[in-house]
Amino acid sequence: MYRTHTCGQLRAANVNETVTLAGWVQKVRNLGAMTFIDLRDRYGITQIVVEEHSPADVKTVADGLGREYVLQVEGRVVERSSKNPKMPTGDIEVVASKLVVLHEAEVPPFTIEENSDGGDDLRMKYRYLDLRRPPLQRNMILRHKMAQEIRRFLSDEGFLEIETPYLVNSTPEGARDFVVPSRMSPNQFYALPQSPQTLKQLLMVAGYDKYFQIVRCFRDEDLRADRQPEFTQIDCEMSFVEQEDVLEIFERWAKHMFREVMGIELTEPLRRMPWIEAMEKYGSDKPDLRFGMEFADLTDLAQGHGFAVFDDAEYVTGFAATGCAGYTRKQIDALTEFVKRQQIGAKGLVWIRVEADGNVKSSVDKFYSPEQVRAMAERAGAKAGDLVLILCGKKFKTLTQLCALRLEVAQQLGLRDPKKFAPLWVIDFPLFEWDDETQRYYAVHHPFTSPKLEDVQYLDSDPGRVRANAYDFVCNGTEIGGGSIRIHDSKLQAKMFELLGFTAEQAQERFGFLMNAFKYGAPPHGGLAFGFDRLCSLFGGSESIRDYIAFPKNNNGRDMMLDAPGYIDQAQLDELHIQLVKPEE
Repeated sequence: MYRTHTCGQLRAANVNETVTLAGWVQKVRNLGAMTFIDLRDRYGITQIVVEEHSPADVKTVADGLGREYVLQVEGRVVERSSKNPKMPTGDIEVVASKLVVLHEAEVPPFTIEENSDGGDDLRMKYRYLDLRRPPLQRNMILRHKMAQEIRRFLSDEGFLEIETPYLVNSTPEGARDFVVPSRMSPNQFYALPQSPQTLKQLLMVAGYDKYFQIVRCFRDEDLRADRQPEFTQIDCEMSFVEQEDVLEIFERWAKHMFREVMGIELTEPLRRMPWIEAMEKYGSDKPDLRFGMEFADLTDLAQGHGFAVFDDAEYVTGFAATGCAGYTRKQIDALTEFVKRQQIGAKGLVWIRVEADGNVKSSVDKFYSPEQVRAMAERAGAKAGDLVLILCGKKFKTLTQLCALRLEVAQQLGLRDPKKFAPLWVIDFPLFEWDDETQRYYAVHHPFTSPKLEDVQYLDSDPGRVRANAYDFVCNGTEIGGGSIRIHDSKLQAKMFELLGFTAEQAQERFGFLMNAFKYGAPPHGGLAFGFDRLCSLFGGSESIRDYIAFPKNNNGRDMMLDAPGYIDQAQLDELHIQLVKPEE
């Protein structure tokens, strides 16, 4: 038996017991007469003591130990004279009577402690060492606990967990596919699924009216902190449901997860915010509601007073930065430079300061009377001590720019507390978005999203007016999940394909398998998918999903540990009938 207890298990009740532990050497402190060894496994750390009168072979082993040696310890549990209240095992220590080195270790390239001295790339190259660190262990335990609660809740609600294939056909919408060449079908390719969307709809046709899957998905797209080329979804679909049915069950699921995993009781119904309200009040379809600072439309108040910047703009909007009237010119200039950054693209920033005595001062005083400036400040909800920040331009571009500024100000004010949660549903999205470059409409979600019944009349005359029967679950400025009621009417689906630029032949070629299945009786159905990695990082209080994935890729999509992607042998290429083209020098 390698061990009788784990390194996080022993307490004062175990004093005088003879135990066997096994783990990694965290630290060795040789004080001459005595040697202290911190022995670590994923359950915790136990202090081991080698005393002056310990057996010679024990002292010899202790003298030769290095960090991360794999060590087995046999000894007696004693009460510590100097207790450590910061450790669960801090009341005891184990006096070693036997030490066995199970495996020697080289000195690790970074410290394996709560806070490491290794950079991101180095720790990702040696991810198996990084995973020994307590923060990563806590993250993996949280992920496991969340997966268990997801399965428990959905199973109790009658959902069946059904696996769908990873080798599928390529889809024309959405992100780029990862493709897999087929050896048995020369010059043909599988694609890795961006989501099991069509497959779960086929399961509804097959009569499995409640499906879920915690499933890997793959998208060949640019990366950022909350995006990886392979990620995990909590994928769900239900038959004979309307939007209200889906929101009801998954609002209960969300509250269950907050309660069971985080110990947070959400008693109030979640807010439901139409997409247009989210955009006009917060400049985002995933608004952060942990703080206020809502936007106000100032266009009518700002225009017609000779300030050409506002007069020529389609839209003027601003918000009151709480308590920021005391910002110095240097601080305001820094905010101006922030919005002028290439990623945001604003041309400048207008401000109104509401002094403690109620007087107003602005950067455009020469164009407006004090009463006119005060009217804009009041429209923005500013009170004494607030600073109103204003942008103008094309409506939705300006709203998006102001959203970035709102989040930056909130960050500076410490309002984005990761331990505070403000979930909501965003509903009534546009069904289509117009792309100027290709001069056609694209589906905001996917081609199978149902339009709201009251808006079907506008499909031909004004497609941009049509709202989707779609919904997103948003929390703290992040989209955690989203879905829709699907189209189950073949004629309406054909109209959707037509509006998205597909000919009947192209639609049949791409989606014939689904349309043919619908001919045999498709029930009304809908569902949604939650980003499991994002949900884990939300609950764990991190902005990066990489901290909650055992073996993530870096920002360039590379696996630093496996050194992937990589080259394959010519023999494999020949089997796959693939001829590489040398890049131009």
